[in-house]
Amino acid sequence: MTASIEMPRVQECTVASCAYNRTNDCHAFAITVGSSDHAHCHTFVEMPVRGGIEQLIAQVGACSRSDCRHNSELECHAPAITVAPDQDMADCVTYQPQTM
Repeated sequence: MTASIEMPRVQECTVASCAYNRTNDCHAFAITVGSSDHAHCHTFVEMPVRGGIEQLIAQVGACSRSDCRHNSELECHAPAITVAPDQDMADCVTYQPQTM
């Protein structure tokens, strides 16, 4: 049996154009973070309709930025994250490169 862990919450998302964003809260069930060049929110979708589950605040389901100090085995271990506008419209600004 695999032990369940609490996934980090998306504490704030200031990408107002995302269909999952309502009043700076992300209402997707979970988001995926990571690209080869930056910590992009892959769940970002720009549409005129709003989606997600209104009673739910998103969690980080997966993160492929293995070079982030909060990442262990492709799972985010930050207490919470913030998503904000950046290079490709929505990036995890909690991302911090590991120090060597």
